[in-house]
Amino acid sequence: MEITEQIQENEILIQVEGRIDTNTSRLVQDAVLDGFQKHVHIRLDLGEVDYISSAGLRVLLMGEKTAQAKGGSLVLTHIRPSVMEVLEMTGFAKVLHLA
Repeated sequence: MEITEQIQENEILIQVEGRIDTNTSRLVQDAVLDGFQKHVHIRLDLGEVDYISSAGLRVLLMGEKTAQAKGGSLVLTHIRPSVMEVLEMTGFAKVLHLA
């Protein structure tokens, strides 16, 4: 699992590489929560994520709720088909912001 962060003018870009599962979801959660301490708008690049478990879905939902509470946004980008399929099957594609 590799997570990188870039602070941009109007948002923070967090890029995730690897699987988001029980073993790694805490790392993603920490990155997202840390990002919201710096800015209210986060773009989460999932272009290098080929698997997400229910633990990863909980992190995404937590991120969305945090964004709403702060009046900001969490936008998921570059979603691979395997991850998009999970988001659609679970209904998360309807409640998260996808770009």
